[in-house]
Amino acid sequence: MFWLLLIFSYFLGSVSFAIIICKIMGKKDPRLLGSKNPGATNMLRIAGTRLAILTLIGDLLKGILPVIIAKALDFTLPQQAWIGLSAIIGHLYPIYFKFKGGKGVATAAGMLLVTSPIIGIGAITVWGITFYVSRISSLSALLALFVTLILTPIVAMPILIPVLILCLLILWRHRRNLHDLITGHEHHF
Repeated sequence: MFWLLLIFSYFLGSVSFAIIICKIMGKKDPRLLGSKNPGATNMLRIAGTRLAILTLIGDLLKGILPVIIAKALDFTLPQQAWIGLSAIIGHLYPIYFKFKGGKGVATAAGMLLVTSPIIGIGAITVWGITFYVSRISSLSALLALFVTLILTPIVAMPILIPVLILCLLILWRHRRNLHDLITGHEHHF
């Protein structure tokens, strides 16, 4: 069952709500506009608050649903984290969209909320405060990753390896943003 749920999680993670919502609503592909990222932040830029919220909910649920199923099947906490990580990998590298996906922040938040609510709430809180103060989504995501890395060994050591991989993957997806932050060219809202 673990391997089946791991595969299901990847395929669920591969569903890009930003792309699907844009198609349904007659909007242009989010991979062609704004930051060219199919995620909630870019949807806010290019399609407005309502469609950004729908995208955010969909991306959060991709991280939440597989982990809830894993909990219901009495999988261990590390197994739950690996299953959640599989959804995040699906979001980053979706099979349905030529492996060109989003940055994984919302899906990771969903996964963390279920595997370790303290870490999930901590990361989301840091993201929210940083975004409120700076109006820079990528900076918010990077600081949330930092908090996740600090809290995991303290609060949920058994999931350290999948969380470390999660953080490295999301950091890799933000490498251009990191460069733009350092050079002062990152976009603000």
